[in-house]
Parts: sequence; C-alpha cells; structure tokens
Amino acid sequence: MYEQSLIQAGLSAEMAQVYELLLKTGPLPAGKISKKTGLKRGLAYKTLDRLLEKQLITKFEENEKVAVFTATHPLKLQDLIDSREQKVKNAKLAMENVLPNLVSDFNLLLGKPDVVFYEGEAGIEKVVFDSLSTKGEIYQYIDNEAANKYFSEINARYTKKRKELDIKKKMITVDGEYIRKNKSNYDRAITDIHLIDGSRFPFAIAMQIYDNKISYLTMTENKKIGIIIDDQFISRMHKTLFEYTWEKSVSLFADKAKETNSSV
Repeated sequence: MYEQSLIQAGLSAEMAQVYELLLKTGPLPAGKISKKTGLKRGLAYKTLDRLLEKQLITKFEENEKVAVFTATHPLKLQDLIDSREQKVKNAKLAMENVLPNLVSDFNLLLGKPDVVFYEGEAGIEKVVFDSLSTKGEIYQYIDNEAANKYFSEINARYTKKRKELDIKKKMITVDGEYIRKNKSNYDRAITDIHLIDGSRFPFAIAMQIYDNKISYLTMTENKKIGIIIDDQFISRMHKTLFEYTWEKSVSLFADKAKETNSSV
C-alpha cells in the first residue's frame, strides 16, 4: 500500500516492505519478518540493519531472548527526506563550484576555448566574483553608471572583497559627469581609472580580463547574462588591446585632464 511512496522517500524496495510490515503488525522477530515478506533470511537481516542505521526501526532484546524489531514513528521519514534534500543541495553547490574547472579541463583536452554561460542575477554574481580568483591584476572595461544602476549591490560586495584580497584593477570607463562626480568613491590603492570618450567609443556594461580569462556582462531591465571564456590566446589578445587603449586614454586622477576630443 505504502511501498512506492516509501521508495520515493529514499528506501529500497526491501526496506519499504519491512518497514510497512512492522508499521502494520507491530514488533516482530527477524524470522517472522523473513517469512512474512518472503525475503531470504540473510537479506532480511541486512535490510533490518539498514533500517536501524536510518533510525526507522528499533531493536529490543530482553534476557538473551530472540530480538524483536519495531517501526519508529513515521515522522522519522520526514527527517530522512530532509537529510536527502540537504545532501542534494550540498552536492549541487559542490558541483557548481567545480563544474567550470571540469569543463575547462575537458575543453583544454580537446584544444577548445572554455566558454561558460550564466543567466540571471545569480549568474551575474558568479561571473563578477570569478575574477577574484586571479593571481594578478584585473583589466576592465565598464560603463560605471550602467553597472551601478543594474547591479550596485553585487558590485559593492565585490569591491569590498577585492579590497580585502588586495587585488589591483585597471579600469577603462566612459568619461562624463557621473564618473567625475563619483571619483572620490574609488580607492586609488587598488583601482586606477582611465577615461575614453563615450560618445565616440561607447560600450555596454562590463568586460574583465584576468589570468587566461575574459568575462562579459550584459545587464539591462530585460537581459541579465554573463559569459566567461578561458583561453590564453584570446585573453592575451585582449590584454594587448587593453594596454594599447590604456596608454592612449586619459587618467581620471590626472591633475590636468586632456581635452575630450583627444582621448581614445
């Protein structure tokens, strides 16, 4: 009657059969359990041991008489389900942490760039925080005003963590009233900022270059996506382009800013 439901709760067919029997008949010795369920004696004992481990039955032995087994309260099954759900959550979390590396190793074996795609705010956060694994400096293109509009809370936590880890960043951003008004908010010990003329060379949201990786973020009211590419050759090319742009652009913290029309 309950066997299929008990199996779905995580019991084996034999465990479900024995537990339901004890639930309906009350205490029984192993011999009678074997006879009533049709399980061979060895399998019956093994099943009883597994039910004892899960605390779904109890064993009672008095004055060296034959032991009898009793089903525990059915609410114990909820504890079993909760435990399975927690294990699944832990396994999922562990896999989320290691999966990008597994994909990377697989793609490297095939000689292909490793590309991982994420969606939603949780995905955006994974992409943003991935750069904190760097062993060096981060290069970034970003529209700060747009970034703070769409993921200010994520950015605030990311910046705090980057400061704790003392990870340096070179940032190329769009020149304008927003960045100049807020330049005092940036810690120059870990962040250096150059400007480009956004009217001539606009770009959307953010791109980061670190180690052998490049990450892209697109975040609007209706679109929140992030991409991480792990490939040393693509990364090296973008680093070269960034360094060239950096040399040609204007420092936000320069004593005298260059004319906007002379900036890259």
